[in-house]
Amino acid sequence: MTNPSSSPRKLLVAVLFGGRSGEHDVSLMSARSVLGALDPERYEVIQIGITLDGNWLTGENTLDAFEKKDFSDLVSVIPPTEPASCQSLYVIHVTKAGGKLEVLSEVDVFFPVLHGPFGEDGTMQGLLELADAAYVGAGVAGSSVGMDKGIFKDVMRANGIPLVESMLILRTEIEKDMNAVIEKIERMGMYPFFAKPANLGSSVGISKCNSRSDLGEGLMEAARFDRRIIVEHGVANVREIEVSVLGNEDPQASVCGEVMPSREFYSYESKYVDGTSGLIIPSQLPPEVSEKIREYAIRAYKAIDCAGMARADFFIDGATNQIYLNELNTLPGFTSISMYPKLWQASGLSYPQLVDRLIELALERKAQRDHTEHRRTA
Repeated sequence: MTNPSSSPRKLLVAVLFGGRSGEHDVSLMSARSVLGALDPERYEVIQIGITLDGNWLTGENTLDAFEKKDFSDLVSVIPPTEPASCQSLYVIHVTKAGGKLEVLSEVDVFFPVLHGPFGEDGTMQGLLELADAAYVGAGVAGSSVGMDKGIFKDVMRANGIPLVESMLILRTEIEKDMNAVIEKIERMGMYPFFAKPANLGSSVGISKCNSRSDLGEGLMEAARFDRRIIVEHGVANVREIEVSVLGNEDPQASVCGEVMPSREFYSYESKYVDGTSGLIIPSQLPPEVSEKIREYAIRAYKAIDCAGMARADFFIDGATNQIYLNELNTLPGFTSISMYPKLWQASGLSYPQLVDRLIELALERKAQRDHTEHRRTA
């Protein structure tokens, strides 16, 4: 008989979800799937939700409370701000006598399931770095560069990775002279164009613009969500290909998958509302094209010092098979219909195995950080 005292201690994983971005609801969907995949024999799990106002909350069935938008039975969590705090998260219990501070638990790994600004852009990663915590996913630099489409494109061009022609527009330029902005964009070529916020995902704020009036509306829509807007020239006969990347220093790429949008492009509605967009896994591409896409995905991943995971999104010109990298998502969707886990499942790694591997990679990355000296010694 096995001695219970000799059994390995369960890892305590704090799953973070919600957040302050326009992708708050998508985060809740992803968190539902991640929580369902965490093996209770291996992990003890704490659910921590972050409201749209930025408040950290926990309690019984936190995710259910967030989905119902009823936070009355939850208690406040003090975010980790220093090395000691990640080992002992604190909660505030409010009583008639006042607030009472109590230790919540000792966290081994944080698992952010946060999409968009304040979760995927390096801000959360910076907080967890300050706390010296182990966490799933890319670090500060990889997260911030991967999130900002303008900076990301500059890094990719410097690394010789092909991109669709694009232009960065500031919100202040639009507010000052919309017509001048439109004329500048039209010099890139013929319609259509795509206008999108530089720092957002899940196709929030993206518009396909087939005319000058469309472009004006698309620029205003994107400017709602960011002060920096990316405008891209449309690709003729476009095919949308995605590949998942997993790893730290030696990342691996999954098989390629192709998206068949149910609408004019792979919009937020076609991803999360309709649920009718088709996915072809693996994609029906010539082997040499698939291999080139996988090569570009790994090169892009390494170029921004990504870690843990990312989903690389590509466009292919259907007539010429010319490949263009669109973006790298460092915290891709984890819903039941998300491409990232589906691609790994098709590559031989099940959803629970994928979650296990991401936690292992987080601990490996933390061990690497622990080997780094931050002060000179005599």
